[in-house]
Amino acid sequence: MLDAKPGSGLLFDGPEWTFELMEKARDAIEDIALNDLGLNVYQNQIEIISAEQMLDAYSCVGLPLMYQHWSFGKHFARDEALYRTGRQGLAYEIVINSNPCISYNMEENTMAMQTLVMAHAAFGHNHFFKNNYLFQQWTDADGIHDYLAFAKNYIAACEERYGLDAVEEILDAAHALQTQGVFRYGRPPKPTAQEQEAMQRVREGYESSRSLLDIWTDATLGRDKAEMDGDAPYHARRKQMSLPQENILYFLEKHSPVLEPWQRELLRIVRMLAQYFYPQKQTKVMNEGCATFVHYYIINELFAQGRITEGAFMEMMHSHTNVVLQPDYDDPRYSGINPYALGFAMMMDIKRICEDPTEEDRDWFPDVAGHADWRQVLRDAWENYRDESFIQQYLSPHLMRKFKLFALADNEDQQEMVVSQIHNRAGYKAIRRALAHQYDLAYLEPDIQVTDADLRGDRRLILTHTVRDGIHLEEENRSEVVKHLRRLWGYEVALEAVETYVDI
Repeated sequence: MLDAKPGSGLLFDGPEWTFELMEKARDAIEDIALNDLGLNVYQNQIEIISAEQMLDAYSCVGLPLMYQHWSFGKHFARDEALYRTGRQGLAYEIVINSNPCISYNMEENTMAMQTLVMAHAAFGHNHFFKNNYLFQQWTDADGIHDYLAFAKNYIAACEERYGLDAVEEILDAAHALQTQGVFRYGRPPKPTAQEQEAMQRVREGYESSRSLLDIWTDATLGRDKAEMDGDAPYHARRKQMSLPQENILYFLEKHSPVLEPWQRELLRIVRMLAQYFYPQKQTKVMNEGCATFVHYYIINELFAQGRITEGAFMEMMHSHTNVVLQPDYDDPRYSGINPYALGFAMMMDIKRICEDPTEEDRDWFPDVAGHADWRQVLRDAWENYRDESFIQQYLSPHLMRKFKLFALADNEDQQEMVVSQIHNRAGYKAIRRALAHQYDLAYLEPDIQVTDADLRGDRRLILTHTVRDGIHLEEENRSEVVKHLRRLWGYEVALEAVETYVDI
């Protein structure tokens, strides 16, 4: 056991944390993160919060500011009841994709755990947020705090002006559709100067103006003079409304015949926040794998430098081991593949392939095996991939054997499942492809798109659900969502299904 002595270089000794000790540990972590691993991070803002504040952050999806809605209170009550009765623990930290990057650390953490979560969140997650291409392209880390403040104040003003029930009705409908309120492949067209003027005046509180309503309606419905004078042909109106449209909330915001300007702005707020979180849904394995690898490397370096005691190191490693545990399929704790376990194992495996490759590694990864700089290889992967493509590119046969992965064929016309792929060359490729497929949101979430709406006719809204592999929407949820769609559209809504099958 290392003993803390004056001038020994230890960052701390004992479980109690202070802000001075945390600052000292932060500086030591930063030195390794930036000068050894070569990480590129936003400025850090680390805040200490209580258990109740952590529960509050849970209910508001981890954001520092959030508008009021009954669903957040429901989540808070549920999580608090589970926590108080010992059926659910709390995260050691929550980190926010923003600039500065905000990390919420639990005040109950020991100093060893504060050190671990700073390495994990304030540098691991922080680097991933700042450098991964999805976050760079689809989120605004510099502007998210200002937008959250605007959303909170705007919705509060709407509640005061139009009543809680009227605002809640729109938010309920928007929340029901928010998973279908993102752009997955392309960006929306930039608003015209007329639209920008209309939206700005709405936000400033002039939405009661009749002339403004005319501006918004004409601009967002896309009605040029030719269409106002007569019915547009089917193909012309589809082109004019950019159909088919995957972002249902965006389409309703721009084209609903019944929504008022302030209601359109509520839809915009919900879809903007849904888009902000969309990259996180696509990078769970990579994001947690990056952060876990970073904290593992840093705490080992701190121990090797004599900056932390054996006791603190063992406490950190105990927590790390629990985080990356992959329960067996027959373990009561099993709930699928642990993203921390898979992500961390892949990061460590990439490091191994660079430093000590086998002939198999050289055959499968000729550009990586034996690479002189494993840090650069990892940084390149963190920057340029999402879960599906990362697994497809970097999952090795070595790791498939370690995780004992194999593929099952579950055909409805067969009484029993069949092991379709095992550990051979063809099997490895099929297993990797099948596993990557499970992280592709294009197949995990329903593909529902707006395909037609005749604004000059019966105004019937038609949506098409592309059914993959015979998996239809659950009937009760389908009915509820269509009900919300009708509320926002104001006229009849039809949801059609088209069957398709995917061969992976």
